[in-house]
Amino acid sequence: MTDLGLIAIAAAIAIFSSGCSSIGEGLLISKAMEGMARNPAAAKDLRSSMILGAALVETCGIYALLISILIIFILPGYIH
Repeated sequence: MTDLGLIAIAAAIAIFSSGCSSIGEGLLISKAMEGMARNPAAAKDLRSSMILGAALVETCGIYALLISILIIFILPGYIH
């Protein structure tokens, strides 16, 4: 396997992590909405916790995307 192939695999793993982050964010938001529907009195607390959790999960996905972009565009210059 060539160095370029290994770089592509590394970028794919990083993007897979970003995809898993998106799935987790969707589950987080759906469960928060379900909790708000079951207990409308706690909607304010659930909403603030949901927004904080979604921001943390989204940050993880953005970092994974950043790492994959760096792997694709920066790393090949250092190999040759």
